[in-house]
Amino acid sequence: MTNTVAESEAQAALRERQGKGARYDSPAAPASDLTLARLGTAYFARSLNAIRDEDLSQDSLIPGWSRRHVIAFVAYQARQLALAIEAVHEGAPLPEIDQAGMLALVDDGATLPARALRNLVDHAEVHLNVGWRDLSASAWQEAIKWDGALLPLRMTPWIRARSVWVHAVDLDNQGSYLDFPPVLLEAMAVELVRDNEFGHSSLTRNAGGVWIVNSLKAESSVSGAPADIVRWLSGRGARRLSKTAESVSSFDLTRWPPVPTRPA
Repeated sequence: MTNTVAESEAQAALRERQGKGARYDSPAAPASDLTLARLGTAYFARSLNAIRDEDLSQDSLIPGWSRRHVIAFVAYQARQLALAIEAVHEGAPLPEIDQAGMLALVDDGATLPARALRNLVDHAEVHLNVGWRDLSASAWQEAIKWDGALLPLRMTPWIRARSVWVHAVDLDNQGSYLDFPPVLLEAMAVELVRDNEFGHSSLTRNAGGVWIVNSLKAESSVSGAPADIVRWLSGRGARRLSKTAESVSSFDLTRWPPVPTRPA
């Protein structure tokens, strides 16, 4: 995503108020995605803070994971991203963690006392945010190792944004896709329709605010409000959706974004 004129003017005004001693993101940073990631972090924190310590062990919306597992995953994802970004900043060898390693971290983190688990989220997020802020313009052009492949650093705010917003819903407390910013819903939908289980699809939007996912392979379509379409496409269930063909036999889709799982 690119900066709008309004965003650029607002950032300039903020820097003037804060003075020369303040530290800022590089002008080369993906500002819109960073904003979504930071807003999502605050949203996740509000959802988490609304859960009592004694209720953290309840099931989440991710099968086999409690709320504790979701919280630990969000924390360790931030920490691993921060460590990789730190290595780029320092010119050190890039760390790499595989699915088994992340799953082990999540399993261990889920056993922490409630206060320690909450603190883990807070500290990891600060670490990640500082890492982003300290990246130079040239560093933003680098890549890190992530899930066995090279990931452009410019993609990390988007990876984080989609994760914190969706996993706030996975806490199964007060999170809702209805709360997602329109720009986030748009970006998620565009990414998801590129590769869903009905084959090649396209996304259209009508004047009444309804989004339609057309599947060329299944010769069918699914329509609904933006939040409901994105909820369904990301595998969190179908609500208030309509389909145009019986070939769409099931509304159950694979959960996205992916989380580490044990081998079958």
